[in-house]
Amino acid sequence: MARFLVAATFLTAIAIVAGGLFLAWGKAQFESAGPLEESTTVVVPRGAGLERIATLLDRADVLERREVFIWGARLTQQAHRLKAGEFAFPARVSPEEALDILVSGETVVRRITIPEGLVSAQVVAVLSAADGMSGELERVPPQGTLLPETYNYRWGEDRAAMLRRMERAMEDTLESLWPERAEDLPFETREEALTLASIVEKETSVDDERPLVAGVFINRLRRGMRLQSDPTVVYAATEGLGPLGRRITRGDLDREHPYNTYRINGLPPGPIANPGRQSIAAALNPAETDYIYFVADGNGGHAFARTLQEHNRNVAAWRRIRDSQTAED
Repeated sequence: MARFLVAATFLTAIAIVAGGLFLAWGKAQFESAGPLEESTTVVVPRGAGLERIATLLDRADVLERREVFIWGARLTQQAHRLKAGEFAFPARVSPEEALDILVSGETVVRRITIPEGLVSAQVVAVLSAADGMSGELERVPPQGTLLPETYNYRWGEDRAAMLRRMERAMEDTLESLWPERAEDLPFETREEALTLASIVEKETSVDDERPLVAGVFINRLRRGMRLQSDPTVVYAATEGLGPLGRRITRGDLDREHPYNTYRINGLPPGPIANPGRQSIAAALNPAETDYIYFVADGNGGHAFARTLQEHNRNVAAWRRIRDSQTAED
């Protein structure tokens, strides 16, 4: 009996030592740098359990041994605190650090940029192609209702929800700018302001020119002159579906269409694109100027004129530049 007790005690001691060594080894593995050579992201689906998550991390080379991650999560009582989403893991991240990242819930922030001046169909196309979003878009919002901006989102965000965010952003922008508008503008409604802003947006991408371009159109409206804006001609020719893809022709200019400002008086019935905040601000607070004409100057901006004679000289200069560029191509 004594021999049995001695043997049992010896075996127990061996087991304790072995267990301690195993735990020490496991702790060292849990805290040691992992095999990941470059930072990466891993998407954890909703409802994924500990073992499924460990498999995803193992496949992404975040883990050397998935069992170490599983044991560590259970021993630290974190197994049921892992979050879903897209997570970023730095190079050489340890299993312990990977666990902390998943428990924190700090998912990857993605960004999508909607350029100023896109028509709504183009915005919908951008959203539809955005990586990491979910859901389908079943509607194309009216022109001028989406604010061009850079928006943050996280993996799995619904596209329709993002579209609503863009609509609210436009509403909020107009709400903040409208009370600060200049006095005696030749329009009365916010939609008319957006309409003018959309034309300004399509006419120039130079920030400093926006108030000046808006001032030219304001002068034309006040004098009863037609706006004669080429972007409205493009909008009429394409029915607002996108770029024309060619030069404007005489037939385009002569086309009877409610958006063709070479044929109608005043503003067109609605916006021709989605203007950015700066163009909206320019339409509401245009530059005070005597200019009533402008044309491209060949350097990305525009040449402005007070008289038709001066404008014709600017047009001739632009055509020479355009033709020389065409010849070089």
